[in-house]
Amino acid sequence: MEMLTIGAFAKVSRLSPKALRLYDELELLRPARVDPDTGYRYYAAGQLERARLVAWLRRLGMPLASIREVCDLQERDARAAAAEIRAHWARVEAETAVRRDLAAFLVDHLSTPTREDTTMLELRYAAHSDRGRTRPANQDAAYAGRRLLAVADGYGPRGEGASGAALDALAALDTGDLPDGSVLGLLEDAVRDASRAVRETAGAEETGTTLTAMLWTGSALALAHIGDSRAYVLRDGALFRITHDHTVVQSLLDEGRLTPEEAESHPQRFLLLKSLSADTDPLPDLRLHEARPGDRYLLCSDGLSVTVPDEHIRHLLTEAASPADAVRTLTDAANDAGGPDNISCVVADVVMAGA
Repeated sequence: MEMLTIGAFAKVSRLSPKALRLYDELELLRPARVDPDTGYRYYAAGQLERARLVAWLRRLGMPLASIREVCDLQERDARAAAAEIRAHWARVEAETAVRRDLAAFLVDHLSTPTREDTTMLELRYAAHSDRGRTRPANQDAAYAGRRLLAVADGYGPRGEGASGAALDALAALDTGDLPDGSVLGLLEDAVRDASRAVRETAGAEETGTTLTAMLWTGSALALAHIGDSRAYVLRDGALFRITHDHTVVQSLLDEGRLTPEEAESHPQRFLLLKSLSADTDPLPDLRLHEARPGDRYLLCSDGLSVTVPDEHIRHLLTEAASPADAVRTLTDAANDAGGPDNISCVVADVVMAGA
């Protein structure tokens, strides 16, 4: 068997000797032979394929633990290894999109000089929560105030208490003066408070809640999102979803393992990957969304988004004269479609101050 010194192997594999020593210690890429007297490492030519795969995956930024899984999979099932790489890159793209939006907001915020005659904006809002047509109780909760908009969808034996506790914890953001600090940081801290409140409510029960909340800064909306409730913005007649579902089915869609048509009837379409619960620490998506006069925002539980198609939601939001009219017609549409789940929605318009 042809053997290569660590230096020669490093050269052909494009991995440094230092990296090779680390990968040996981590049992990611063990040498074929180690000299018992000198401790010098030798590698077989047949190890080059794994070494090059490791090098490529490192260039993708994949963590070493994940690289080990992919390499082990590649030796048994190349297609499964490819699927893991695809899933990793889908997560990278989602995280990059969040950072891109934040960077764009900060660039715009820091590049625009503060002017005394800057146009002041404010929100006009309405919220409604409905039991629907088939559920025995309403485990949803909705809140709308001058600064805070939020929807929570509870589940489990104490789901109603969980959703209510989450919104009660956030409500402090809507009263009094906000403390100094990053608005995203304030919202993230509030989500942690909400998570603690949910844990206290849940006790030993398998109970939790989704949470989608937006905090108004006067010119932008800070968003915190965990679960499968949603936030949309209607801008210039077009409807855009600005949250990403944390569900098994959405992850399969992201990885290309399901088509949208298959997702609609998938048996795990309601299975959450992330929520506020007794079992997990909150890891919400956080982002800043620049607001414009004329924007109309919708936060809703999946009792609306699963039942009423996006195009119909767009039409109803466009036609409604006010946020109060919008929440009423959206709720009616979900109930007219059978109302199989609780329905909660918050609608807020961005308007000129004093309008």
